Amino acid sequence: MLARFFRKAAPIEQKSGLAAPEDWLLELFGVSAATSVGVSASTALTVPAVASAVRVISEAAASLSRIVVEIQADDSEKELPDHPLTVMLNGDVNEWTSGYEFIRDLVSEALTRDAGGFAWANRPRGDVMELIKYDVGRFTVDYDWEGTGEPTYRKDGLVVPRNDVIHLRGPFSKSPLTLAREAIGLAYLLEAYAGRLFKNGARPGGVVTFPNGMGEEQLKKMRAGWKKVHEGADNAGSTALLWGGASFTQSQMTSVDAQFLEMRRFQILEIARAFRVPPSMLFDLERATWSNGEQQGKEFLTYCLEPWLQALEAALRRGLFHPDDRARYRVVFDRDDLTRADLTARATAINGLIASRTINPNEGRDWLGMKPRAGGEEFANPNVTVPVPTSTEQQKEPAT
Repeated sequence: MLARFFRKAAPIEQKSGLAAPEDWLLELFGVSAATSVGVSASTALTVPAVASAVRVISEAAASLSRIVVEIQADDSEKELPDHPLTVMLNGDVNEWTSGYEFIRDLVSEALTRDAGGFAWANRPRGDVMELIKYDVGRFTVDYDWEGTGEPTYRKDGLVVPRNDVIHLRGPFSKSPLTLAREAIGLAYLLEAYAGRLFKNGARPGGVVTFPNGMGEEQLKKMRAGWKKVHEGADNAGSTALLWGGASFTQSQMTSVDAQFLEMRRFQILEIARAFRVPPSMLFDLERATWSNGEQQGKEFLTYCLEPWLQALEAALRRGLFHPDDRARYRVVFDRDDLTRADLTARATAINGLIASRTINPNEGRDWLGMKPRAGGEEFANPNVTVPVPTSTEQQKEPAT
């Protein structure tokens, strides 16, 4: 009777990477990981708008300085500029890779690969000594079959500790490149079509019409004479002479041509939507103005870059710190670097914060990369506070 209460546990099932192979694996066996238009991940990056979107996000994230902070008892954060991980992330993560290249490649891989970007934290003596970004395909990940999302990482087929892996991936378990592959594929086809059109010279500059017709021999002579007189840079703009009642009609852009150009512009917008990048950052300046350009830059920082920075900080925290230290330390990207180009707005904001006694002058000087000055720790409003004369100044009497 008790046997029916003790059933054999179902074997643990893991989702293998072979069930949904990555593009690099399909291309290795000569299979296109493509959609109806046949565009793989490597081919998609040949579309300028796609390459520009990947670069603007990954390079913007990599250009920010990284610093380890220690969380205090009052939930405030203390920056640790001399921490070994701070020095590593802003210098060289290994003997052949800088911190900038490491972050850039990690983000760009997450933007273009469904599995995301992987890196390994080498701990030969317990502490992180170097960070290694391996080539695509060296790392694979399996997720718990029960749907908890717990990952199991393998490097070259061998299971490695989860705490030694830095893993960055996008939402929906898909990369933006995959989610927008149809739109990218159409942009690729439109660009390829335009290239073939101009390469083959399929569209003539005009048409010469003879009302009475011409024989084959006359046509050959007319064509040879026309090329001799009008073709070449030296003959550009010369006056055409027609005979036999012939007329010349110049080719005009048709509605189909205009729609072709509109489709190419629209695909840039589609790619911008997929990566959440303002069109102006993909150099589509048709609707960009001096007034909305700054606003689009703020939207890029808030809605596009910030989610990736949050995910990066979490991935670095999991891969660089022991589980017992994660409540105490974390890696922070200095977002303030993104506003340094606008010095006027920056100076106005710092002055307002000092005047409202939110920060002191030395904290404002630190934002500008300047050394502290004597007396700069005082919280005072320099716009209304009257400086108190020193004893030496009080002894000096004004000249009469």
